[in-house]
Amino acid sequence: MNNTHATVATLWRYPVKSMMGEELNGAEITTGGLLGDRAYALVDAATGNVISAKNPKKWPDFFAYRAAYTAPPAQNGLPSVWITLPDGTVLCSDQSDIDYNLSRALGNKVVLQTQSPSDAKLEQFWPEYEGEANEVSSEAVAGDAPQGTFFDYAALHLLTTSSIAAMQQHYPEGRFEVRRFRPNIMIDTNGMNGFVENDWVGKTIKIGDSLRLQITDPCPRCVMPTLAQGDLPQDNGIFKNGIAKNKPLVPFAGKELPSVGVYARVLTPGWVKRGDALSIEG
Repeated sequence: MNNTHATVATLWRYPVKSMMGEELNGAEITTGGLLGDRAYALVDAATGNVISAKNPKKWPDFFAYRAAYTAPPAQNGLPSVWITLPDGTVLCSDQSDIDYNLSRALGNKVVLQTQSPSDAKLEQFWPEYEGEANEVSSEAVAGDAPQGTFFDYAALHLLTTSSIAAMQQHYPEGRFEVRRFRPNIMIDTNGMNGFVENDWVGKTIKIGDSLRLQITDPCPRCVMPTLAQGDLPQDNGIFKNGIAKNKPLVPFAGKELPSVGVYARVLTPGWVKRGDALSIEG
């Protein structure tokens, strides 16, 4: 199965964790993930937790914030970011009053950072436990990514068009778009059926001329893909009728969750662009 006929459909970068990001035609993939991805995050000044849309009860409109770099990121320097608030106000990360303005917009004191706190955690809301003591859990940040980064678990996340199509088939009335799932690399599997990346776990894949990835884990899913963002409506059926159709379940945070997409570890860095071919090395 070396020739999958799969190609890169698009790439995505999220300059600020949990905000809407940027669709790219090409990107540098480093050992730390897609260059510039989730390089910034907001930290809750009261708790020290990294702010995530995974707790929409506390941060209800976080997906209405958008982040974009003021210049292309480079390996020897991180540019500032534009942050667009839900009301259309545009802030820049290098403003002296950036924390004040973001805190006022969010209604809680926050700090914009480029380095994750020691032993960083984020809060995750579980709808099925709403009203119970365990409706919000505390999860570690960057489990398989470099310490000090803001990734939920791994530094790179892949998703296929086959998985999107499989979920759409199970739940035709839902809007299954890439934006809901926040991958870094969207792979066009050219007519293959089902959740095909399930079979990639444990294998090495090559994309383009030089990028080599170890596919390490399925990507467990939570409330985030069901949330409204941009013109996508909130839709709990995305999880119940789409994501939950993928088996087997994946252990996560003391629960068993369905997964969609896979996490990867970068073995050999490289530049990747739309149309680059994907092959499975074994």
